[in-house]
Amino acid sequence: MTKRRRVRAYLAIALVLVASFALAGPAGAQGSGPPDYRQYGELDSRIVIWVVSQLHLLFAAFVLGVPIFALITEYVGYRTQREQYDKLAHDFTKLLGAAFSTTAALGGLLALSLFALYPTFMSHMTDVFGDTYLWYGLLFFVEAFAMYFYLYSWKRLVGDKKKWHLLAGVLLNVSGVAVMLIANSWVTFMMSPPLAEVEAETGRVLTSGIVPLTAEWTGTVWEAINNPLWTPLNIHRFIGNITFGGFIVAGYAAVRFLNTKHEGLRSYYDWMGYIGSFIGVAAMIPMPFAGYFMGREIYSYSPVMGNNMMGGTFSWTFIIQAMLVGALFIGANFYLWSGMSRIPGAQRYSKYIKWLDVILIVCFAVWLTPHNLPLSPSEQAIIGGQFHPTLKFLGLMAAKNAVINFIIIATFGSFLIYRRANKGERLPVSQQGTGSKVIVGVGFGIAALALGWYAAVLFGLEPGDLDLSPDKGVFFTLPAYLLVGQILAGLVAVVLTFRDRGVQGQVLYLGAVVVNSVLILGPYGFVVMTQANPFLRNIAVAQWLITMSALVFVTAIDIVLLRGASEIGSIKWGKMTGRSQYALLLLLVGAVMLMSLMGYIRSGLREDWHIFGVLRDVSEGAFTPTMAEMSRVVASIVVVFMLLIAFVFWLAGLAESEGEEQVPSLTAVRPEPSIQPEPRAASGQD
Repeated sequence: MTKRRRVRAYLAIALVLVASFALAGPAGAQGSGPPDYRQYGELDSRIVIWVVSQLHLLFAAFVLGVPIFALITEYVGYRTQREQYDKLAHDFTKLLGAAFSTTAALGGLLALSLFALYPTFMSHMTDVFGDTYLWYGLLFFVEAFAMYFYLYSWKRLVGDKKKWHLLAGVLLNVSGVAVMLIANSWVTFMMSPPLAEVEAETGRVLTSGIVPLTAEWTGTVWEAINNPLWTPLNIHRFIGNITFGGFIVAGYAAVRFLNTKHEGLRSYYDWMGYIGSFIGVAAMIPMPFAGYFMGREIYSYSPVMGNNMMGGTFSWTFIIQAMLVGALFIGANFYLWSGMSRIPGAQRYSKYIKWLDVILIVCFAVWLTPHNLPLSPSEQAIIGGQFHPTLKFLGLMAAKNAVINFIIIATFGSFLIYRRANKGERLPVSQQGTGSKVIVGVGFGIAALALGWYAAVLFGLEPGDLDLSPDKGVFFTLPAYLLVGQILAGLVAVVLTFRDRGVQGQVLYLGAVVVNSVLILGPYGFVVMTQANPFLRNIAVAQWLITMSALVFVTAIDIVLLRGASEIGSIKWGKMTGRSQYALLLLLVGAVMLMSLMGYIRSGLREDWHIFGVLRDVSEGAFTPTMAEMSRVVASIVVVFMLLIAFVFWLAGLAESEGEEQVPSLTAVRPEPSIQPEPRAASGQD
């Protein structure tokens, strides 16, 4: 057994022993409360579950996110026969060994703690979800075996056998996602059990197959799984896991970069950090909209819970969330800008960075502005009330929806600048083959179909569908026409691209996105909030689709524009400042803080309900913590997790010493197809 495997075995044994000793406590430590509740000595049971479950979820996000892009990276290496991609995927996977053992140990501790501390609640959950426990256990074993086989067979399944290794990676990812889906059904059922409508006069249940208030579950397992919040949480967590996994890998690369003096390794870890951060940022871009979808469904299920989330007890936690989201976007942009120092010719675009910086800072300020302020009576007298004349508008969702779209477009602009930083003379599109035109056409087709579909939805929407009076239908037409206008702007951009004016096409389409999504629909949201408030959610969807269409279509144009372009010079991997690596660590810490905070919000929205509206929590700890207590617990979780992840990083580095570690060549890491231009007297390409 190698040193690395021995260390992992000792770690697994130690974690199991710790869990065993901890779980032995409740047998002789009956609390003073009702018999339905127990505790570990003097520890608050809710805080115990809070801390253990959040740590488990953080590690689970790690072991679910990393295999996804490890498999994609390995497949790229297999198809291109480039050694550096295979090594990168292997290094991604090496982080999973200790992390998976820790995830399993924390999961076992959480499960046993729930049964020990909350027996009545877990009895109810078992009555509903008992059949899923078996599938969860079997899928977990499949995931574990697939993960270790995927890791330890890397050097054996090569050449013609590589496809079997890729198949193991597919099995790992499929089983991991299935485990996540089952676990998500449990936590969303606690928030949104499918509640029956009950006839007021007779008490008769009007909706079959689901549970009335305070009654036992009468539905099927699938009805419990497919509860109102299951799909939104699945989408949110799947994207969040990829984001988190990317930032974990980028943080690991930053640590290795800062601690090595080997020039080749610095280049390799610089490249690894770039790949990890790119994956994390790419997945982070749709995250605000996934969160908005989740919040919208929470409000649709229970307006009381929704109002409490955005305008009540938990409203100030969203100010903290806004600060963390803004810090992540600013940190990601700073890393991209710092990365331009390793690219010859990037100085040509440095003049644009200050304007992107201004956009990000102004939008960030609006994003974190609260609707109202906790002011004393004397302070309220100065500004004329609790609501500041300006802040009360900037704190509304219409302003938030506008600026988050602008932040995403600005971040996308940073990426476009980074891509073309070392590109010289470009090959006109008219001299490229049919494939380039197909790429642009497919990109436009995807964008046009999405925008056209939702425009048709809005044109067909009736005011009665949103419980609005018939005269409110006049507010539905402007967003629909803007969606059609965005399609027309895309069509013009296609024509410009085919006429060797691709950059103008990109500028035209991005400009239309900013005008339609930010400058028109942003202020229009304030009008809708006062006249037809339920329609605001439809405006948010239109804004999101317009923004996402730019990411798809403009990227398609950019791929074609840079095909066959000459290079001013090769990227000098490893020539990065220490500040850039600390930015990667900031992204990791910020992501941990954000996930821990949002985990508290999601669970805390139930307040004193084990299962919202069905099973009430009557223990002594059934209260909503203050902001100060919440901050202390979340901060403690972040510190513990960062210590554990530092230990995982250390274990991953034990495999090879610097002197023995293989350093892959990074030559042509970002290759462009070689396309020979046809003879042409003058190029109209800008």
